[in-house]
Amino acid sequence: MNRLVHKALLRAPLFALMCVLGLVFALPLLFMFASSFKEDDAIFANLASWTAYVPDAGWSMANYTAIFERSNLPLFLFNSTVIALVVVVGGVLVNSMLAFALSRMRWRGRGAVLSVVVAMMVIPLEVIAIPLLSLVARLPWLGIEQGALIMQVGWFNSLHVQIIPFLANAFCVFLFYQFFRDIPPELDEAAKMDGAGPWALFFRIILPNSRPVIATAAIVLFIAAWNQYLWPIMVVQGEAARPVQPGIQQFFGRSNSWGQIMAYASVVTLPVLAVFLAFQRQFVASVAGSGIKG
Repeated sequence: MNRLVHKALLRAPLFALMCVLGLVFALPLLFMFASSFKEDDAIFANLASWTAYVPDAGWSMANYTAIFERSNLPLFLFNSTVIALVVVVGGVLVNSMLAFALSRMRWRGRGAVLSVVVAMMVIPLEVIAIPLLSLVARLPWLGIEQGALIMQVGWFNSLHVQIIPFLANAFCVFLFYQFFRDIPPELDEAAKMDGAGPWALFFRIILPNSRPVIATAAIVLFIAAWNQYLWPIMVVQGEAARPVQPGIQQFFGRSNSWGQIMAYASVVTLPVLAVFLAFQRQFVASVAGSGIKG
């Protein structure tokens, strides 16, 4: 009994620290969600009180109704959903295949490729944005004009220009690489004895045993695709292919109502929270299991 009490006392400071950190991250979200149901006067009236983090007695859905009436939010949400889903599915496949080749196969230059992948993890988009913009401006793509397919130059004002450059993700490659490396090699040997080739080994043995890291990579890719802001501003001028993040800037220019802005931000934030909560258990299992060792 004394041992359990001693153990609980040792964990108490850590638990208290986790609660404080949880509040630090949760309170801004609570303020945003609560403010989205209030009028502007009510938002600023109780900023110094705990009631700023809960809807007041006069709460309503008027702000949510207004953002759908005053902006093209459904189209922006559709565009971001398509971009994020394609990036997640394609990114998991592309990044896991490269990680499989790096971790489970032996070929000349493997170490050099892995070094390049690790080096690319520290290169932000801002560094390569201009060269990438110059590249996509010269790439061909099939377009439709007057009901006929034509070959056009340039990927601007499209969904694929926001998808294809971001399928490969250096962090996800390294994440898969670390996880695949810890899978027992005996599974490979047993599969090869049954006549399985590299493709069968990848799809039938490695991927089915990699659900935690797949969930982690899906979260990383989804958040990165959903939060794209700089790149869409550079390559998308019209509303047809605009995602939600540049859309909130456009809406901010049209509305001076903070309640509506908070409602817009809440709608944009909810899908990210839903994805994280859906894959939270697998995410924790991946971090604890693979260790993400350096």
